[in-house]
Amino acid sequence: MNSQHRGAPDAPDETSDVVIVGGGASGLSLAHRLTATGSTTVTLVEVPDGPRRVPERTWCYWDQGTGDFDAAISASWPLLRVHGTDGAATTADPAPLRYRMLRSTAFERLVHSRLDRSPGARVLRATAETVRSTAGGAEVRCTAADARTLTLRARRVFDSRPLRALPPARTQLLQHFRGWFVHTDADRFDTAIADLMDFRVPQPRHGLAFGYVLPLAPDRALVEYTEFSRAPLTTTAYEAALAHYSRHILKLGAFTVDGAEQGVIPMTDARFARRTGPAVFRIGTAGGATRPATGYTFAAVQRQTQAIAAALRDGRTTVPRPHGRRALAMDAVLLRALDTGRIDGPDFFTGLFRRVPPERLLRFLDGGTSLREEWGIGLHTPGGPMLRTALEVPFLRRRSHPAPRIGESHR
Repeated sequence: MNSQHRGAPDAPDETSDVVIVGGGASGLSLAHRLTATGSTTVTLVEVPDGPRRVPERTWCYWDQGTGDFDAAISASWPLLRVHGTDGAATTADPAPLRYRMLRSTAFERLVHSRLDRSPGARVLRATAETVRSTAGGAEVRCTAADARTLTLRARRVFDSRPLRALPPARTQLLQHFRGWFVHTDADRFDTAIADLMDFRVPQPRHGLAFGYVLPLAPDRALVEYTEFSRAPLTTTAYEAALAHYSRHILKLGAFTVDGAEQGVIPMTDARFARRTGPAVFRIGTAGGATRPATGYTFAAVQRQTQAIAAALRDGRTTVPRPHGRRALAMDAVLLRALDTGRIDGPDFFTGLFRRVPPERLLRFLDGGTSLREEWGIGLHTPGGPMLRTALEVPFLRRRSHPAPRIGESHR
């Protein structure tokens, strides 16, 4: 069942245990987890090549030891660095964790090769038009590249397509960015260190901005300009900010740009529905997997898809929360404090990296710390502004915000 469908117009219904809509990080990861059990038939619906297909993108996360996707990792770094607005650099060793980078093309190639070896899996290149519950399951109506239609029926459907509008929220910021893959004329990068946040860039009136550098070789790197604010910039403005950062702050000298990435990620305390019908579920960013205060998504997707695969194997019908309630509550407070300007964003994040043990801080950003550890981390944050915000947040009204064009996080 591995090959693409080439059926006639209005082809007969096709049935599998699970249909996954969307071939991004969450769709591919869930397809991999489900077929690895060998007990579930899976159809993965991916958009055909063309203008509606998302360009290649980058995903990053931290992990320890070896993992399922090591063969697709483009680079990894044992050390992390943060530059404050004062120019001072803090270099952290989060051992045993390493920061890892995946390119979507390599990840897709790896997962597809595994699906090709599974008799119960196939990849269908088509555009999902509608997803709805039916008696005893759900169905997905698809349109193939040649305009032929197909109805897929399944016991369960997992939908990872971006939402047309975000749910109401008390606070909504955007993490928006543009990055260059640069090639310098001389060796300029330390391949052991990833610069997570470089606050030496000019700061906007609202929110915060930082540079982000992932060295791929001594003379190659992904160099990015990122803002946390309420609205994205124009491509021209991103290009100007990247040029200033590359030439005047990083002092790269002569370089060429081999490629670019651009995206927008929601940073919101909205409540994302994980289930939209008896047999229809949302996963990935559409299901709330993006961490509200950081934009990181890939690691939460792995936890979520592993839990779904385990639940289906055990006969349960659940989609677990990608993030715990306590983590979401803390994020809601931080987003509000940043949005109101009660805390200085660069000082806040720089302070955490300077004062909190790096391995603990990364576990905190991943939602893996205990209440006692979080209390200790909280002592290194601005007490008055954070307390005032924490008392205010529960009484704020959730309201609709303009829906951005959401890009897949490379965090």
